[in-house]
Amino acid sequence: MILATAEQMKEIDRIAIEERGIPSLELMERAAEGIVRAVTELCEEGGGPKRAAVFAGPGNNGGDGVAAARLLAGHGWEVLVFLVGNRERMTPDTRAMAARLSEAGRELEGFPADASALSKLYERCARFDVFVDALFGVGLCREVGGAFADAVSLMNFYPHIPTVSADIASGLSADTGRVLGAAVKAAVTVTFSMAKPGHFAQQGSCYTGKLIVHDIGIPEDVRRTQTFSTQTIDRSFVKQTLPERKRDGHKGDFGRDYILAGSVGYTGAPVLSAKACSRSGAGLVTVGTPAGAWPVVADKCLEEMPYPLPEQDGKLCARSIEKILEKAERCDAVLIGPGLGRSAEGDELICDLVCRLSQPLVLDADGINAVSAHIDCLKKRVGRKTVLTPHDGEFARLGGDLKGMDRILAAKQFAVEHGCVLVLKGHRTIVAAPDGRTAINTTGNSGMAKGGSGDVLSGIILALLGMGVEPFRAAAAAVWLHGFAGDLCAKEKGEWGMVPGDLLEKLPQAFQKVLE
Repeated sequence: MILATAEQMKEIDRIAIEERGIPSLELMERAAEGIVRAVTELCEEGGGPKRAAVFAGPGNNGGDGVAAARLLAGHGWEVLVFLVGNRERMTPDTRAMAARLSEAGRELEGFPADASALSKLYERCARFDVFVDALFGVGLCREVGGAFADAVSLMNFYPHIPTVSADIASGLSADTGRVLGAAVKAAVTVTFSMAKPGHFAQQGSCYTGKLIVHDIGIPEDVRRTQTFSTQTIDRSFVKQTLPERKRDGHKGDFGRDYILAGSVGYTGAPVLSAKACSRSGAGLVTVGTPAGAWPVVADKCLEEMPYPLPEQDGKLCARSIEKILEKAERCDAVLIGPGLGRSAEGDELICDLVCRLSQPLVLDADGINAVSAHIDCLKKRVGRKTVLTPHDGEFARLGGDLKGMDRILAAKQFAVEHGCVLVLKGHRTIVAAPDGRTAINTTGNSGMAKGGSGDVLSGIILALLGMGVEPFRAAAAAVWLHGFAGDLCAKEKGEWGMVPGDLLEKLPQAFQKVLE
């Protein structure tokens, strides 16, 4: 799904109204129809008209809510409409909708300004079936406070009364998904024309509820006036990304992949990465690991090919470089990092490999940590294919900037500056390409927040790179498949008890369901 920023939607609306001559009130009425449809569908059980309380701000988002209130009343609903904020600040369109509401026999009430009156409003609202949140639109860029924060708290107070939000749950940043002080926890969000990054990114996915994209009649060619660089990752994206497996193919046709991973005491990481690579369709998987870790890794990797490397204190040492290069240079893609541990000699070795290897390269875990102290070595890979998979802490060590709380922008800036694909892991993982494309993942759950999950992900990315998939699409598809396998695990085992090894068992099913 292609996503539009708040600024892009503002420009799309302007072109539709000012250049194409579509009346703004007509667009507002269509938006209200989408809200009403969502409200009635949400409350259809039990039959008959019900009761709704609408909380409208003075901006055009409030106008959508006021128009929806009038339409609900016309369907026989009992409706109360509260204006939150200054009546004098109402936009012309919202004033027009308030006049239409009055003509229909309903009035816009003021929102209580003192604690006593607010307490009485809580009592009144307790008997309603649904709330409609129309406080702010997608242009919100300040912290929510005052009466607006009181209205948000009221809508969130009753767990049994669902809220339908107009365009975006009030209090969310449309571009980042960050909660700006306080935000409505919507059961359903009806957004207009196009979805926004804030519906999916960061906390936005926890506050949006079910997302409905409602067409309000803006022509498609108007939308095409904008260049969109952000999208969600979905099943169709993954299906289009996976390469066809030749019926007469042999193991060499499906990728020869090399994994440099593990150390004494950290033998699970190389196993998880190697198994994930195999489960993701790779033809041949070679695993280089320190000699002290090799017996354990070899015992667990029956389908893969582990071999021992020279070590120092259980970790890789400089003497191993020629043997690594000999094996890796015969492979189609390389993964460096899971469970390697840290040492000055090991870090130097990794940075040397990053500079010398020409194959597509995935850097994970301690591979990232080693590069973070020598970030300039990434410049030597410009023109080559490189994927980095940091979590927030590793991203900070790489020099990534999350202080602005905009994960999408931070990932994009890093990818563009360093000429790599960045996989910024976390809730709703962000994938960014050096050409400015970004993608937000839509799968996964908290049961995956356990040591070893990242090792599985790096193995999936490696497998797709080894088959020749373009790095951005390979990383994005791998992230989705990884999360989807996690969701399948959660359904079977629950989020508490599932472990990263369970993801390996569900990966074949994840691929199968996509390809169906």
